[in-house]
Amino acid sequence: MPLNLVVPDHYGWTALAAASTMYLCLYQTINVSGARTASGIKYPQLYAEKAEAEKSLAAMKFNCAQRAHANTLEVLPHILTGTLLSGLYYPIPAAALCATWVVGRVLYTIGYSSGIPSQRNKSGGWLSSVGLLGTFILSSCPVVQD
Repeated sequence: MPLNLVVPDHYGWTALAAASTMYLCLYQTINVSGARTASGIKYPQLYAEKAEAEKSLAAMKFNCAQRAHANTLEVLPHILTGTLLSGLYYPIPAAALCATWVVGRVLYTIGYSSGIPSQRNKSGGWLSSVGLLGTFILSSCPVVQD
């Protein structure tokens, strides 16, 4: 039996914002790979050991890049679910909030990957939190239909 799915006008913006998360993850993957190469940390080691990171800025940058990517992956299901569901009723605001989150995550990654972990919040952590919290709120708004 075929399923007909009707989405609201402008839902394409919601889908585009959700799709942008793939490019974010690609950027972070490339960032981690470059930091791994620069640090000399070989596969399958997930992170530089504490002693390695304390001795080498490159190893610390690798750990920070790896952690920024992992943190994004931990939150990704939440932002995608919130964006795609809230976009069914509020497509433009949902797209804007997801885009805010993505831009914030790029800045977060740049700051975190500097090797100074506290830079993650100064460089976008707060912006991505605004996008995520906004998406949570928007997807939780009660929808009343006549």
